[in-house]
Amino acid sequence: MLSIYAESHELLVVGLARNGDREAFQDLVRRREAWVRSLMLRSCGDPALADDLAQQAFLQAWRKLDQLKQPKLFGAWLKRLAVNEWLQHLRKKDVPLADESWEVSPGNTTDLALVRDLESALAVLPPAPRLCVILAYQEQMSHPEIASLTGVPLGTVKSHIRRGAQTLREILAAYAIEGKRDD
Repeated sequence: MLSIYAESHELLVVGLARNGDREAFQDLVRRREAWVRSLMLRSCGDPALADDLAQQAFLQAWRKLDQLKQPKLFGAWLKRLAVNEWLQHLRKKDVPLADESWEVSPGNTTDLALVRDLESALAVLPPAPRLCVILAYQEQMSHPEIASLTGVPLGTVKSHIRRGAQTLREILAAYAIEGKRDD
């Protein structure tokens, strides 16, 4: 049986949740959890960690929902919380966010043979470039929006996206060639 919230416009449900309605917030989680989990999974490549990070993002959303000034911007606000959760995780692990020294060796066929889909290819990228690529291509954010959201300088964001996309093309092209050999 569908709840009254499931049939309601998200703006109304956000308003109810902002007023402390737990069932309304549960409906918002239901509506957005697959998207947040997908963002986290593509960022970290680990399903269990993605679940934990998504749960933390929603916990932060519940705690800070009264700070949301414009309920119509709930999706963007939740995205910011989720990305911040991922960035906090990276900081705890002391992973450099703006490391420009990453390289992929195209001749390493062992690594390329393991790449079976986009998520596997994304996992090859270091965390900061992976996040920038995900935000640009999956979330369709502009470079300035990504720089603002992540705190990474605009030039570095552009570099991460350009180099990350090129690396993905190389990996996926090698995978396509390997698939043709198997035929």
